[in-house]
Amino acid sequence: MGFNTSLSGINAANADLNVTSNNIANVNTTGFKESRAEFADMFQSTAYGLSRNAVGSGVRVSNVAQQFSQGNIDPTGRSLDLAISGEGFFTMSQNGERLYTRAGNFQTDANGYVVNPEGARLQVYAPNTNGNGFDVGRLTDLQLLTTDAPPKQTTTVNLGFTLPGNASQPTVATFDPADSNSYNYSTGGINVYDSLGVSHTQTSYFVKTANANEWQVYNYVDGASVGTPTTLQFSDSGALTSPADGMIALDPYTPSTGAGVLSMSLNLSGATQYGESFALRDTRQDGYASGKLNEISIDATGVVFARYSNGADKPLGQVALTTFTNPQGLSQQGSTMWAESYASGSPRTGAPGSSDFGQIESGSLESSTVDLTEQLVNMIVAQRNFQANAQMISTQDQVTQTVINIR
Repeated sequence: MGFNTSLSGINAANADLNVTSNNIANVNTTGFKESRAEFADMFQSTAYGLSRNAVGSGVRVSNVAQQFSQGNIDPTGRSLDLAISGEGFFTMSQNGERLYTRAGNFQTDANGYVVNPEGARLQVYAPNTNGNGFDVGRLTDLQLLTTDAPPKQTTTVNLGFTLPGNASQPTVATFDPADSNSYNYSTGGINVYDSLGVSHTQTSYFVKTANANEWQVYNYVDGASVGTPTTLQFSDSGALTSPADGMIALDPYTPSTGAGVLSMSLNLSGATQYGESFALRDTRQDGYASGKLNEISIDATGVVFARYSNGADKPLGQVALTTFTNPQGLSQQGSTMWAESYASGSPRTGAPGSSDFGQIESGSLESSTVDLTEQLVNMIVAQRNFQANAQMISTQDQVTQTVINIR
């Protein structure tokens, strides 16, 4: 019996060495979580239980426990390298099987799907069809778009300006956009876009009237008038009072490009009148031409954006993270991936930064949690345990030989 007890100690020490060896081998494996060998003593029991003077029967490996602690986050500068700062796993799909990983070294396959080195596809929440938010009830494969961004027709032009309070009427009474003496100031031309993404020039001309605090604004697109002049009135403190909401609806303009009718409104709510000089402060408009894909970026909440040369950002999805009640109960699948098991509990999926889910750090990877110094110390301890149990077998052999040699 003593031989078996010492043999169980040798087996346990050997298992400890194997676990330590595996940890050391994965010291540079992205997203790897170190393991720890856990042991339990053994007693031989009878139908009447253990007696007070019972001697143990050795040791057994009770568990090889994974340690799901946070690894260091190392910057890489590559946008598809992702790390999780906090709780959760990346949710993956491989041939219909749902897997989970902390390794965010992703890339794209031939079809533009974001995959890990084993080909499992990263799961995201799909954007809602109305463009607002994401469908948190539906997971889908993340596929990066490589097509051009479609244009967007201009609907609103924001004009922020200050007209001088001491302005005089123009020297030429009849307005003519070709004659600078027939108006006081102009916006100089603002690029707006039709439904095909072709740019047109929208220009507003300001003419001081004979009445105090009153102006007229003439609006043109590509040199063609788009409505009758609109009267602007200001209070004695310089605030715009008419039109009351600051909005001017321009007449529809039909481009010669074959695009649809261009219907726009001017937002003059930020206009003022004071001082002695004209100042144009805001010329924003909400349209843009078609654009080429510049980059893919991912923010801390896991939203994946395609950014285009025209300034448009298109959300492609939101990275889905998954947590478990007992991560140590997950079933190891290799390649730093795990699968759900009965011991792990049911998966709970959510968006990064919500509830107890961690945040996404793009351009970074989570390193292995293996502490090499600690593992080398564990190796020495396991080696000593192995040697001590081997010495016990040698000692018991000597005792046995002595008994056998008794005459």
